[in-house]
Amino acid sequence: MTYPPPPGGWHDPSADPTLPVSGQPIPVQPTGKDPYAPADPYAGAIPAQAGPVGPYAAAGYPAAGYPGYGPPVAKTNSMAIAALVLSLVGFASCITAPVGAILGHVAMKQIHQTGEGGEGMAKAAIIVGWILTGLLALVIAFYVVIIVLAVADASTKP
Repeated sequence: MTYPPPPGGWHDPSADPTLPVSGQPIPVQPTGKDPYAPADPYAGAIPAQAGPVGPYAAAGYPAAGYPGYGPPVAKTNSMAIAALVLSLVGFASCITAPVGAILGHVAMKQIHQTGEGGEGMAKAAIIVGWILTGLLALVIAFYVVIIVLAVADASTKP
């Protein structure tokens, strides 16, 4: 090469005259061995001795059996489940939404103390429960204002 190699050590195949250019046939290499064959891992190894097989598996082979199980999954906090259910039932019956939110707070405390699962459910119960409680408070305030205005209007008319 008459120029320095590019950064990264890449080789330009078009500059190598020994490689075939597109359109030319690839030269045949007269070797008896396949260049793409994997290397023999047992070349030069000592042959196995014939004899009685003991109660153990042969060396190099895994023992028969089943694979081990994964780590145990953390138990989900049952109060977090109940809190989420009560918060979601709050869409139909608004009285259960604040109960679900409060149970969500209690479940979060238990989860942090015991390390159980269900933190996401407890957070969802808290969020949904307090949002529905706030909406319920706004609806009640709206009805109170309407009733007060109706009573005030009725008392001013003779």
